[in-house]
Amino acid sequence: MTMSELFESMADRLNPAAAAGMSKILQWNITGEDAGVWAFQIDKGLGYLIPGGVEQPDITFTLTDVDWLAIAEGRQDAMKAFMTGKLKVAGNMMLAMKVPQLFPVGQ
Repeated sequence: MTMSELFESMADRLNPAAAAGMSKILQWNITGEDAGVWAFQIDKGLGYLIPGGVEQPDITFTLTDVDWLAIAEGRQDAMKAFMTGKLKVAGNMMLAMKVPQLFPVGQ
């Protein structure tokens, strides 16, 4: 799966119950061979992909394409990636803790 395919599938993977009442923008700065910037806006239980990102997201995740694909597919634990420095997070840390509920693995 490419990064574009992964991010394009996020709207379908969004858990509307976890996103209810939320109005936030999450952004991923992906490095590596399949690098790029993608933002995802959550507004009232719905999600919208913003290719190229935004200027002021509520939270930014920075990591390699290999690590993000492994996390998204459930092969790597996001918390472990964060603790080992593979995943860098800037912004709303409480929002970061909600990402597993917003995008459950296996959906």
